[in-house]
Amino acid sequence: MSALPMVRRLFAHLEWADRRTLEALRRAEQPPARALEIFAHILGSEHNWLSRLEKRPPSAAIWPTPTVDDCERLMKETHAAWEEFLAACTETELARTVHYANSAGAEFDSRVEDILLHVCLHGANHRGQVNALLRAAGGEPQAGDYIAYVRGAPAATRSR
Repeated sequence: MSALPMVRRLFAHLEWADRRTLEALRRAEQPPARALEIFAHILGSEHNWLSRLEKRPPSAAIWPTPTVDDCERLMKETHAAWEEFLAACTETELARTVHYANSAGAEFDSRVEDILLHVCLHGANHRGQVNALLRAAGGEPQAGDYIAYVRGAPAATRSR
């Protein structure tokens, strides 16, 4: 069974959820600095992981300190590059092992398929943190759950 359709759906969700998070940060009167920092980290990480897969040096830091507008530019560039990568991806590519150094300089070998899953899960974790920070600051977070993406409606909330 091919893993590619699921990987492509997960990355479509990632793009959708990143866009919604950016929208929530833009709507905040004053987005919490930590929320913007974490969102920038999501984007910087997405960019760096793709750079590792493509064996090229990254042009963005893993913990960049951009403005909301800078985040939007990095997001658009990175999403377009992921779309190209995934369009050309094959089952053989998913099974390929990539040798890379992390941001601390430690070296690892990981399968492309595992890296792709990590990128999606990493972003989901941190978008939850951004949403919590937005809510704590009186802002309105955006639903980013996968199920909200596939059904086009937010997940249920608890009754008060």
